[in-house]
Amino acid sequence: MNHRADAHLEAWKAKQELAERMIPLIGQLYRDHDVVMSIHGRSLIGRSPVDIIRAHSFARKIDDVELPLEETSAIVSAIAEIQPGPVSVDLALLANDFRASGSDDLDGFLRSALAPAIGAQPGGGTDVVLYGFGRIGRLLARIIIEHSGSGNGLNLRAIVVRRGSENDLEKRANLLKRDSVHGAFNGTIKVLEDENVILANGVRIQVIYANDPADVDYTQYGIEDAILVDNTGRWRDAEGLEQHLKNTGIGRVLLTAPGKGDLLNVVYGVNHDAITDQPILSAASCTTNAITPVLKVLNDRFGVSRGHVETVHSYTNDQNLTDNFHKGARRGRAAALNMVLAETGAAKAVAKALPEFAGKLTGNAIRVPTPDVSMAVLNLQFEQETTREEVNAALEQVSLTGALRTQIDYVESDEIVSTDFVGSNRAGIVDGLATIVTGDSAVVYVWYDNEYGYSCQVVRIVEHLAGVHPAHLPALES
Repeated sequence: MNHRADAHLEAWKAKQELAERMIPLIGQLYRDHDVVMSIHGRSLIGRSPVDIIRAHSFARKIDDVELPLEETSAIVSAIAEIQPGPVSVDLALLANDFRASGSDDLDGFLRSALAPAIGAQPGGGTDVVLYGFGRIGRLLARIIIEHSGSGNGLNLRAIVVRRGSENDLEKRANLLKRDSVHGAFNGTIKVLEDENVILANGVRIQVIYANDPADVDYTQYGIEDAILVDNTGRWRDAEGLEQHLKNTGIGRVLLTAPGKGDLLNVVYGVNHDAITDQPILSAASCTTNAITPVLKVLNDRFGVSRGHVETVHSYTNDQNLTDNFHKGARRGRAAALNMVLAETGAAKAVAKALPEFAGKLTGNAIRVPTPDVSMAVLNLQFEQETTREEVNAALEQVSLTGALRTQIDYVESDEIVSTDFVGSNRAGIVDGLATIVTGDSAVVYVWYDNEYGYSCQVVRIVEHLAGVHPAHLPALES
């Protein structure tokens, strides 16, 4: 055998062994203590050895040296001995900080770094109800189930739907189990017909059939002070959504669509600090969530005087499969055969999360024949001249260590295409190779999984409302 090839194989096997040792410790800390471990925002919960090795490869962006598994494995083992309370730990940042400290006392360093979480106790859990179980509703269910941890975070208690057929329950379970875009459910799903229950990885989900909010009595299912996520889009203003609050058992309502009127439209990471005691909130749209964090970074760094947003958006369920009547303009034409020019309110909606953008942005949308993953093209006029390198460097650094790193990702690849971003948990991914800068004008391309990435943003808001979103250690840079 070629000795060089043999050495590479042995090195790979050594990485696999270290990753395999980390997995049970990562799982135990998550299940028993709600400790979430990640590498530059890429969660390691429920991941395979290869997934863990791949996550380490992203760390090479900082200093062109791949993050050694020997370092992170030692950190995971030490944290398992400390057994902190609920916390989100970035192993890459901890490893970098420990290396920079010059200390050889890993236990002492970690006890100091994790001091706020040592002795912290998990909360009592918060009930969640999904009103509607379409594309976003099912992805929310998957994510919340994956985030179950110790059971002291979000507890998915029920979904509310209109009965579609006699075998409705089985069909709902199958749609949760299999997805043409996002693949199979990671786990097991059973149906308890006599109880109208879907059992997913041990999580008991009550299926409630109702045509209107007034038809539901949540208390008979033991649901109390729940956060209800309305995925139907049937009501978009406070007057319509407050119907949910008339039911005993519902404490707050979150809309997964742009809210109308005075509803607070939340883009997590940008303006979630504006959440106080509002009973009804909006999670804005997938496009607004994709572009607002990027726009915030660029505005803070370079100043944005005006701009135009063009979204190249995958077709959605409100379009027709074949040419047929549709109340909306152009959307009646066959979605899988045409590019369809459409309107988008995302550009104006940015100002609801970032008031400094009021009147600065225009926008349009083109629906294209792909089932998921969209792109936003940001054509911006800055208040100062800059370079492509400066723009990319600002966005890349935020994606690794900034406060918006769970919202913004950054890639540089001349081979990457839309399907490569299916399942991305970031709100938007900057395509660095596509960035164009001329003086004070810039064009920035942002990919986004308009289904899964948006659903992750929604769950972050729900966790914030429930008070179960773990603190980040080390703290994120502003």
